[in-house]
Amino acid sequence: MSADSESIVYGCIKDAVGLSTEQERRRINRSAMLALPSAEQWPFLSQEMFAIPRIETSMTGYQTEVMHFGASYQAIEYEWEEWLKAFEELLAKMYWVDATVHLETELSGNHTFSWSCDGDYHSPGSKVSRIRCQWQHETGL
Repeated sequence: MSADSESIVYGCIKDAVGLSTEQERRRINRSAMLALPSAEQWPFLSQEMFAIPRIETSMTGYQTEVMHFGASYQAIEYEWEEWLKAFEELLAKMYWVDATVHLETELSGNHTFSWSCDGDYHSPGSKVSRIRCQWQHETGL
């Protein structure tokens, strides 16, 4: 493994808004992200990689709350199964409609992982399922 092999991970978690439980959903989602460890502790996921939305933000006229995230790692693809496990543990604690993770690697190309819920939305404590992966690899001529 090259010492300077960088991997970029970014994406978003989407949830429906405009429901009667909107404030509670936002509070629970925000709490789940704030419960993540600090980046200084070297977790796979950290608070600092998320743009954590405020609960008070008015979403008048919009139907989707987007919680985005991103981080740079040294060759995270070697520990990708652990990263996915940590991400799915976070999803299990949140309300969401779908989630997407992009993994850009120097060694094994680009991958897109997607989760969608079985019903109208995922509730905290429910099983996380239906992951799909799409792989792209570009080579020079």
